[in-house]
Amino acid sequence: MQEIFQGTNFGTIDWVIVAIYLSISIVIGWVVKKYIANMADYVAAGRGVRTALGIATITGTELGLVTVMYKAQKGFVGGFAVFHIAIAVMVAYLFVGATGFIITRLRSMKVLTIPEFYEKRFNRKTRILGAVTLVIGGVLNMGLFLKIASLFVVAITGLPEGVAINIVMIILLAIVLFYTVLGGMVSVVITDYIQYVVLTFGAIMAIFFAVKFLGWDNLFSSVLEHKGEAGFNPFVKGTFGVEYSIWMFLAALTYCVTWPPVIARVLAAKSSKTIKRIYGWTSITSIMISLFPFFFGICAFVFVMEMPQIKDAFFPAAGGAEALDSLYALPVFFSRILPTGIIGIMTAAMLAAFMSTQDSYLLSWSTVLTQDIVAPLRKKKLTSKGRIKLTRIFIIILGLYVLYWGLVYTGKQDIFDYMVVTSAIYQFGAFPLLLFGLYWKRASNTGAIVALLCGFLAILGLEPVQRALGFEMSAAWVALGSISLAMVSMVVFSLLFPNRNNYELNFKE
Repeated sequence: MQEIFQGTNFGTIDWVIVAIYLSISIVIGWVVKKYIANMADYVAAGRGVRTALGIATITGTELGLVTVMYKAQKGFVGGFAVFHIAIAVMVAYLFVGATGFIITRLRSMKVLTIPEFYEKRFNRKTRILGAVTLVIGGVLNMGLFLKIASLFVVAITGLPEGVAINIVMIILLAIVLFYTVLGGMVSVVITDYIQYVVLTFGAIMAIFFAVKFLGWDNLFSSVLEHKGEAGFNPFVKGTFGVEYSIWMFLAALTYCVTWPPVIARVLAAKSSKTIKRIYGWTSITSIMISLFPFFFGICAFVFVMEMPQIKDAFFPAAGGAEALDSLYALPVFFSRILPTGIIGIMTAAMLAAFMSTQDSYLLSWSTVLTQDIVAPLRKKKLTSKGRIKLTRIFIIILGLYVLYWGLVYTGKQDIFDYMVVTSAIYQFGAFPLLLFGLYWKRASNTGAIVALLCGFLAILGLEPVQRALGFEMSAAWVALGSISLAMVSMVVFSLLFPNRNNYELNFKE
C-alpha cells in the first residue's frame, strides 16, 4: 500500500507552506488571549459576530477536513446520486433563514448553550440529562476527526504509514489545543475566517486541476459506465432509497437548529436579523461545501478506475489482497494531479478545514460540560474565571480522548453514516424539546425527559452497537424511528404528565 502513496507531488516548498500556515494559527491563539475577560467572551465572543463573519465561521466549521474526507468517500461510492444530500442541507438552511424557525426565539433567551435553555424552559434535571446526551453524541461524533486528518496528511505527503500517523495526530492536536485553550471563541472565530479564505482558494484550485486532468465529459461517462443509473439516481433500487433521503433532510434540519458548533455562532450573533441573514446566505454556501467534497470523491473514483495499479489497490480481484480503505482515494488523487506548490496550499487548506471544525467542537462540548453539568451540580456558584479555567481543562481532556478514540476505533460503517448517526444521538432528542418548548406552552418536564431518552436510541444505528447486541438494521430506519418516537413521546407524556403551570411563551429581541 505504501507504494501507492509514494507517487505524490508533495515537495519541500509544500512543507514550508504548511509550516507557515500552522504557525499563524499558533500566533493567533497567543495574541487574542488578552481579549478574554469573562465566560461570555470565551464562549460567545461577546455576542458581537456580524453577518459576514458569521457566514464565514459557520462555513469554516461545517467544511472540516473530516467533512471533506467522508463526503468524498460518499461521492467515491455513490457517484452523482449523492448530490441529493447537498440539496437537503440547502433547503434546511433556507427554510430556517427565511422563517427564523427556532433560532430567533432561542437567541432571544440569551443562553450560552442549548441545555441552559432546557433548564429555563423545563427544569434542572432536563438540563443535565440533555447535556449528557449532547456530550455523548458530540464526543463520539468528533472522535475520528484527528485520525482522518492524519490519514489525509500521510497519504498526500507520502509519509510512511504506522508511526507517522500517530506523530501527525499529536502535532495537529497540540496546535488546536493551544489556540483554542488560550483564545476560546475569539480565536476560533478569527482562525475560522482565515481558514475559510484559504480553504475557498484551495478548493477552487483543486476543482480546476481535477477537471483539467480528467475532462468534464469523461467524469459523467465514466460514472455511467461503472455505476449505471445508480450513479445518478438516489432512488434506484440498491442505492440510497427514499428513507435515506428523508433521514438526510431531517438530519440537516435538526443539525442547523440544534448542533452546538453551529448554534454557538447563533448565540454569538449581534441580533436576530443577523441570524436570519447568516442562515439565508449559509444556505448557498452550505450546498457548495457539500457539492465540492462529493465532486472530489467522484473525480477520485474516475481517476482510480483509469489507473490500473491504483485500481487494483482499491478494487482487488476476488481472493486477492485486502482493499485499500476508500478514505484514501481523495488524498491519493490530489497527490497525483496537483503540482508542487499548489498541493502545499491545498494541504494547508485541508488542515485549515480540520482545525476550524476541531476547535469549534472542543470548545462546544467543553462549554456544555462546564455550564450544563458541573455548574448545575455544584452547590457553590462557579466564578467566571473558574468557568473559563474548567472549560480549558475539559478542552484538554477531550483532546486526549480524541487521540485515544482515533487509535482504538475499529467500526466498519462508512464514516459519513457514522457522523450522521452520532450527531443524531443528541439532535433527535433535542429537536422535540426546542420545537415544543419554544412553540407549545403545554410541553412538560416529563415529556422532555422521555423525548431525550427516545432520541438517544439513535445510537442503535452504529454498526459496533448492532454487532454487540446481535441485530442488524439500516441506520436510516433506526434514525427515523428514534426521532418519530421522540416527537410522539414529547406530546403524549406532556399531556399525561403536565406541569403545574404552563410556560408563558414571550420572546423578544
